[in-house]
Amino acid sequence: MVTVKRTSVPVAVELPGRTSAYLIAQVRARVDGIVQKRSFQEGADVKANQPLYQIDPAPYRAALNSAEATLQKAEANLAMTTAQADRYKVLIAGNAVSKQAYDNAVAAQSQAAADVAAGKAAVAIARLNLGYTDVVSPIAGRSGISQVTQGAYVQGSAATLLTTVQQIDPIYVDLNQASVAGLQLRRDVASGQVKLNGLDQAKVMLTLEDGTQYPMSGTLQFSGITVDPATGSVTVRAIFPNPKNVLLPGMFVRARFEQGVNDNALLVPVPGVGHNPQGQATTLVVRPDNTVEQRTIQTQNMLGDKWVVTGGLHEGERIIVAGGQNVPSGKLVHAVEAPSRTAQAAAGADTSGAPATPQTHQLAQAK
Repeated sequence: MVTVKRTSVPVAVELPGRTSAYLIAQVRARVDGIVQKRSFQEGADVKANQPLYQIDPAPYRAALNSAEATLQKAEANLAMTTAQADRYKVLIAGNAVSKQAYDNAVAAQSQAAADVAAGKAAVAIARLNLGYTDVVSPIAGRSGISQVTQGAYVQGSAATLLTTVQQIDPIYVDLNQASVAGLQLRRDVASGQVKLNGLDQAKVMLTLEDGTQYPMSGTLQFSGITVDPATGSVTVRAIFPNPKNVLLPGMFVRARFEQGVNDNALLVPVPGVGHNPQGQATTLVVRPDNTVEQRTIQTQNMLGDKWVVTGGLHEGERIIVAGGQNVPSGKLVHAVEAPSRTAQAAAGADTSGAPATPQTHQLAQAK
């Protein structure tokens, strides 16, 4: 038998989720025109500001030239009205011109200055539209399928989708945690049973769709505060490095991470826990008078080769872990506590045929 003792164990949780890109950029047309060229390979990695498409720039170059000519005309008019206003300012001092003529000259100068400002704005807009004919990638990432081909007509007003670029290194993993599990964790924290880890301390391990373990660990970013009414869950987001692009957006994964530490947990070796026909966890407890009691217990999860027991047991109670296969409840036994090596050898030599287990620490034999 083993004597159960309280110890500190991590409170771990395993959640399902899906991967999502770290950055997603939908490349859309911002001006109208004909696509003249596509400058990237579909599915290839692209850099930030790398050219992707060329839209016919001819009409926008002509619009820029027209705006620049209008600006030059406005600047010339401003120079003329400014000179006239300056002359009238000198002449009005000697009453050589009327005050009305001087006021008109000043107003004309102000109007010409406004025309220059409007001309500069028109040039900036025309230059901006001309720049939009060179469609570049806003982020570094992997390009998707091209939605248009050479010769296609795209519209800026309709924001025609051209392609999508996604950055997947690093990559997000969005997990779904039942709100009731989060509620129970907060209760355990409030009662002092669990000490919560900070988000920066929680490391996340990932299991892929084929059951293999992802070799790199991730970190938690945040936990959502809104419960989805359709599923009753909240979103927990983690971030993982993905240098070899093993993780792709939309993959189903399972993640395991530690939420906190339970300082008052009871650990029972696996051989000491069985299950009754109703599926409830049971164990054989040796009472102080050395009689056996079969007791129903509440288990939470496994930690290594031991069950974490949350109810049905108390610290200091003795649990049979070997030699008790045919011991009925109420039977008087001779309980032997031995070092782990002795217990392991005795378990291997058990006449019931039970295999030796490294977690066996103590032995019980029926009298």
